[in-house]
Amino acid sequence: MYRHAIGIDPADIDHMGHVNNSVYLKWVQEAVVRYWEGVAPAEAVGRHLWVALKHEIEFRRPTFLEDVVVADVIAERVQGAKALFTTVIRRGEEVLAEVKSTWCCLDATSLRPARLAKDVVGRFIGG
Repeated sequence: MYRHAIGIDPADIDHMGHVNNSVYLKWVQEAVVRYWEGVAPAEAVGRHLWVALKHEIEFRRPTFLEDVVVADVIAERVQGAKALFTTVIRRGEEVLAEVKSTWCCLDATSLRPARLAKDVVGRFIGG
């Protein structure tokens, strides 16, 4: 698991006084990419990019400007060039949202789907 601190900006707040739903996806993208950058070897980070293919989000509670929020990212599995992640957005122990995401790994030069080496997958999936 990877824990990513989230900063809430005044621009994230919608007309109802809480974080707009679209902002959660920005947080998920930041968290998953930082997770990859933090655990993958530098050469793998330089050779690969990630793009989101699908997000399923369950909103449980609203998030407000003054909240201290983190995103816990869990890499579930890798199948070919695809990876499945779960990101849980929390305020303390309280779950604010849970996001199931499918991502595709791309070769940074060709922008075509790319499989990761097993040793690289093992760094964030756990072997």
